[in-house]
Amino acid sequence: MYPLNLPRGPVMMDVAGTVLADEERERLCDPLVGGVILFARNFTGSEQLAALTAEIRALRNPQLLIAVDHEGGRVQRFRSDGFTRLPAMRSLGTLWERDYLAALDAARHTGYVLAAELLAHGVDLSFTPVLDLDYGVSRAIGNRAFHRDPQVVGKLAQALIAGMAEAGMGCVGKHFPGHGYVEADSHHEVPVDARDFDTIWNEDIAPYRHRLGRQLAGVMPAHVIYPAADPNPAGFSAFWLKDVLRQRVGFKGVIFSDDLNMEGAAVAGDIVGRSKAAFEAGCDMLLVCNRPDLVAELLDRWAPLPDAESLARVAAVAPSPPKAPWLADPFALELHEPYLKAREQVIAIAEDASGPTMTAGTIGNQAVEILKRET
Repeated sequence: MYPLNLPRGPVMMDVAGTVLADEERERLCDPLVGGVILFARNFTGSEQLAALTAEIRALRNPQLLIAVDHEGGRVQRFRSDGFTRLPAMRSLGTLWERDYLAALDAARHTGYVLAAELLAHGVDLSFTPVLDLDYGVSRAIGNRAFHRDPQVVGKLAQALIAGMAEAGMGCVGKHFPGHGYVEADSHHEVPVDARDFDTIWNEDIAPYRHRLGRQLAGVMPAHVIYPAADPNPAGFSAFWLKDVLRQRVGFKGVIFSDDLNMEGAAVAGDIVGRSKAAFEAGCDMLLVCNRPDLVAELLDRWAPLPDAESLARVAAVAPSPPKAPWLADPFALELHEPYLKAREQVIAIAEDASGPTMTAGTIGNQAVEILKRET
């Protein structure tokens, strides 16, 4: 029966537990599905995670894209048994203030360890780095941001990306054009940023421009409304995605929607309305998380026309097999001297001690019981 020869579709869904259920295997073989996003609830240990990703990979050809929010600090889904605890990105910004060369080196080592550990467990992509500016007010971002200065953010992000690329992983910058200025958390509210376009272009969009923008494999827009520029949240806005991101910034990679189940996406209607709006605005891959009933509804009711350019962008973001021998599995990785040295450097990074105020740290960690209760 497997693998099923089928192009990747535009929907990225999640799964409930540490092994696949029969109905999840069926949904993952739907032509609309192109990827899987994993969460902390999908992890109990190194061998289990490798087995889960292998099972997902065996379903389709080309293989489904497997992704995770694995940034460091509070937003790190896997933290033990084969995974190094990564620092919050503000830790690197704090180090920059004391020694910018040391901060760049630490960022590169962090990216290398982050990517190597995920790839060795069969995960293709992490939705990182956060490129939002640290205005000190956002409950969604908190210490996930590197720094307030967009130039510092750009340099540290470039170093992190270089480390990820050295291990063989692309990167996804988020949350375009910027989530750091608004206090409201788009997981629970609909944030509104009333600043004018020029201010956002010169400040928040600055990290996406020039060299860094060409290094990003993917970008994730914010569920934030910027009414001075467009009445729609950025993830549903052709102005922000096609005009600004594609044309003005020149970004050519994959645009991943943020989770369409978040409160910040509710303005676009039901799950089908949200998916249509995001897809038509320019998103290539649509995330629907923590609501398997909504995934089922979307797969039943939505029939988008295939977009050859979008399919090619998604295909390009997947790692090209075969992997290096030291990434074959977690055991091979533990014998790789460059990884071991990088991990020592990451462990030595002083953690941000300011105390995160954000509310987003536990998003996506819901227990399986919550998923079942919602269906």
